[in-house]
Amino acid sequence: MSNTDSAGAQWRKSSRSGGAQKCVEVATNLPGWALVRDSKLGAASPILRLSPEALGGFLDAIKDGRYDG
Repeated sequence: MSNTDSAGAQWRKSSRSGGAQKCVEVATNLPGWALVRDSKLGAASPILRLSPEALGGFLDAIKDGRYDG
């Protein structure tokens, strides 16, 4: 997804990012989509576009230790 396609996204840093260098920002205000980007890169970051259900499954996998990057 290009950054121009994400116009209107309201980005917020993940509460799990803390002070670590593994920071992500999430935008969930666009109907039908959840957007994820690298907070260190800001507007220059590539954007991962997921359905809200896919984002939930992705986060569950991380919490359960099934995904370690």
